[in-house]
Amino acid sequence: MEIEQNVAQVLFTQGATLVLLDVPAGTDVGIDTKSWTVGNNFKGIKMIPPGIHFVHYSAVNKFDELAPRIGFFHDFKKHEFLVKKWDGKEEDISLEPVSEETIQRLRENLRDLDRYLGPYPYEIWKPWKELTSDITASLVTRCSPLCGFVRSALELEPCSDALRPRGTECSSSSNSEQRRSGRLTAVDREAQLLPDLKPRPGTELRLTEIPDKHYPDDATPSEITRHSLDSSYVLHTILRKLQEPVEIIGEMQLTFVCFLVGQSLDAFEQWKELVTLICGADDAIPQYRSVYMKFLQSLEVQLSYVPEELLCDIVANNNFIYRSLCTLFGNIESNSQVDGGLKSCARRLQERLTAKFLWDFSNLFEEADDEAPVVVTLARAEVNKS
Repeated sequence: MEIEQNVAQVLFTQGATLVLLDVPAGTDVGIDTKSWTVGNNFKGIKMIPPGIHFVHYSAVNKFDELAPRIGFFHDFKKHEFLVKKWDGKEEDISLEPVSEETIQRLRENLRDLDRYLGPYPYEIWKPWKELTSDITASLVTRCSPLCGFVRSALELEPCSDALRPRGTECSSSSNSEQRRSGRLTAVDREAQLLPDLKPRPGTELRLTEIPDKHYPDDATPSEITRHSLDSSYVLHTILRKLQEPVEIIGEMQLTFVCFLVGQSLDAFEQWKELVTLICGADDAIPQYRSVYMKFLQSLEVQLSYVPEELLCDIVANNNFIYRSLCTLFGNIESNSQVDGGLKSCARRLQERLTAKFLWDFSNLFEEADDEAPVVVTLARAEVNKS
């Protein structure tokens, strides 16, 4: 897409520059939702709009096979001149900072360097801003791995059996009972054969922990049931720990970007849990109205990036997004404390999703067959008396 002259001039004078030294030809390099296979003359990217961006790359071997993707977030400032160097031995961007002398020399020769820099793809700028509207620099700092790089394939190291990640306490206890009774499933047996590994410290995303326990310690049986049907308690518990409630939308956007662009499955699992959590709340909706308005807007933007074939057939794909939205739309519509503005916003989104994906939201208050309560009839046994 051609850039208008005035926009091009602003980006040329105020945009940031990312210089990548010694990147081998054939390497996949990208920024935000765009990537290229670079040639011998590639030296970096210019005219980057100020703001938060995600730079990513994949090394290539002699068989032209790409390595797992690696990326990092960076909050580019106006006129910023960022220089990174490729480490040929590690086939990765070097962790060693480039010397000030080298940076100064490159800056002074920027006119000669300019022809080796690819311009930021202006056509993705507006969609990228919509996709990352609530991602802040502080959120990036909090959630990014300590090493600074988001890896699609986590670095793993051996660990003791006690430290091996294996799910919640509840599931571990259940597995122990199953082992004792000899009732292990095929999946459980396969899990036991896996080596004891954990992510290398500093390489994993530092995301908000979602508690497994969905009710307070002193909850009565009826309260436990209520909290199991309404995730408001967990949502409120999480939001109290954040600087601002809307930060949960920023994390939802960040994990989606790490999944969509960074190809991180761990990020996808967190995004999925956040979507399910927010959609499953009922009592909390009026209190966090602004969060829900932003949630509906953000999720619609995100769904435009998910391949349609994964979203259209809700039966074959057991689409958790559709099921979660059915719950949310039903809660918004039936909650008397929710204002008309939020209800109208939810209805309009329903209409757009129905038009695009053919999703049926007409029976929001009818339980699905597999979720309806099971009625068990107990027959009284006749006892023959002698």
